[in-house]
Amino acid sequence: MNEIDTEHLDDPVASTGVRPQNRQPDTTRIGDPVFILVPPRSFSSVGCAMIGQHPQMHGLPETHLFCDETMAQWWKRSSQAMYPMADGLVRAVAQLCFGEQNETTVNMARGWLRRRSHLTTGHLFEALLEKAHPLILLEKSPSTVHYPESLQRVFSFFPRAKFIHLLRHPRGQGESVMKYIADRAQYGSIPLWLQTLASFPDPFASEGEMQQSAPDIDPQKGWYVLNRNISEFLEGVPHEQKLQVRGEDLLSDPDHSLRRIAGWLGIRTDQEAIDEMKHPERSPYAGYGPAGARYGNDAFFLRSPALGPSRFEEQSLEGPLSWRQDGQGFRPEVKQLAQQFGYQ
Repeated sequence: MNEIDTEHLDDPVASTGVRPQNRQPDTTRIGDPVFILVPPRSFSSVGCAMIGQHPQMHGLPETHLFCDETMAQWWKRSSQAMYPMADGLVRAVAQLCFGEQNETTVNMARGWLRRRSHLTTGHLFEALLEKAHPLILLEKSPSTVHYPESLQRVFSFFPRAKFIHLLRHPRGQGESVMKYIADRAQYGSIPLWLQTLASFPDPFASEGEMQQSAPDIDPQKGWYVLNRNISEFLEGVPHEQKLQVRGEDLLSDPDHSLRRIAGWLGIRTDQEAIDEMKHPERSPYAGYGPAGARYGNDAFFLRSPALGPSRFEEQSLEGPLSWRQDGQGFRPEVKQLAQQFGYQ
């Protein structure tokens, strides 16, 4: 038997959950994937769901694949994670390989993944590309941008992939981090990944200073480090394979932003296609999944995935930060990077 299971490929609804009239004409070549590169708390779930609802796209939940070279390593990390890391990939396999997400298909998906523990994460993702064909796969795991080697791994596996750098103003992202911490604190301990995001080691301190002081709560440091990781990685990516999108623009003026993204991707830009993209709640991964794979996306998005009216107040890089007790504002390096992204 071939490594890539062909079961359900003849049934377009069973293989993707999308009706044939919403799909692009079949072609012989599997489309190159698209990756959203984005730090946590930066509109990744809603952004991926919106773009993924284009009739020629399939937006995935968080797979967290590319922090590891092999699926065996991925399974080990998943078993040790302090959050339901595997849920997104399990839901994606249940949907793409078995046509729906319920307790039975979730169990089948876990078995499907276990049988492929010997594969590289790139080969596993390639199998999903074939399952989704002729739709184009869109992936957005924020964990990918934490380490430059993870970003390089994606590019080495898929050198023709396209990359969308999804941005959020550092003030808005920092406030979102703090809001999420307060929300999770109501249910018990705060996940380690969230604590780390809020208290990154100071990228502006010398090695001696870092050793002498404990990390303080200041999300601007995580915003800076992760967006710098993305920017430095994209310097080595051909111009035509990368696009920068501000999340505030995407949500406040979706027609313009989505048409721009679709045009860059070379897919339909007609109003019908754009209107489909404005319904992230129609994603098969919007809302909580079945028992055994409940998550895979941001909890706030899962609770309320519909796109409501979005009016963003202009946020400034000047002035004190709400999460700091000393009245200090953004570091000069943070301001400079944010200004390169068009923020003021």
